[in-house]
Amino acid sequence: MAAGEPGDLGGYYFRFLPQKTFQCLSTPETTSRLRQWSMLGRVAAQAFGFDQTFQAYRKDDSVMAFFKDPNVIPNLKLLSDSSGQWTTLGTEVKKIEAINVPCTQLSMSFFNRLHDEDIVRDNGHIVKCLDSFCDPFPISDELRKMLLVEDSEKYEVFSQPDREEFLFCLFKHLCLGGALCQYEDVLHPYLETTKLLYKDLVSVRKNPQTKKIQITSSVFKVTAYDGAGVCYPSTESHEQTFSYFIVDPIKRHVHVLYHSYGVGEMS
Repeated sequence: MAAGEPGDLGGYYFRFLPQKTFQCLSTPETTSRLRQWSMLGRVAAQAFGFDQTFQAYRKDDSVMAFFKDPNVIPNLKLLSDSSGQWTTLGTEVKKIEAINVPCTQLSMSFFNRLHDEDIVRDNGHIVKCLDSFCDPFPISDELRKMLLVEDSEKYEVFSQPDREEFLFCLFKHLCLGGALCQYEDVLHPYLETTKLLYKDLVSVRKNPQTKKIQITSSVFKVTAYDGAGVCYPSTESHEQTFSYFIVDPIKRHVHVLYHSYGVGEMS
């Protein structure tokens, strides 16, 4: 069957939406923070539209269809491991993995416990600790210890389900940064950037019955494989190399948030 004929991709057709920009990544303030965290030039957000009703239980079919779609292949950005330049897929995806990421948090008060548990002082300064190492991350404050050191007493501050929340994942990625990350002394830049990113990526609506705000997006952490192994988000696996697909089933949009760990733009 020729590509593009109905049934070929399980009925999903995608289109690239270049006009959809993600303000959160382009404001001068965020740009300077991403530069400091060694993520600038290595993180990207893109939007695609699709034409079918999204069914979460069929997520693997739709993600596979996404990677095979002729409108996605030339437009989906990733960083080349060899050249360090932005490129596009350029290889045939044989297999995908799409892990459900819970996305239920509606408020940044989720992070208030950082103050309650002496990880952050009342004035917003992150509490320092003795230097240690959790490969490849240096740990010199209680925040990174809470994020990374599983046998530390602060690790328990966020339960396992809390840590799986998309809001927590974003926060953790920003706190850990890229290869030459200059860490913040205060919490605010991490929280504010997390909030901007979350608001830009995740869709909400008011439930007509209850009048409560609810999240309508489904989030998946995505990996794709070609004949040789992992090809997306990168052939090199790293905790800080990721691609999240944030699917809005009402608008029928997919937002792709991508980052590849390495040395970000300096100047």
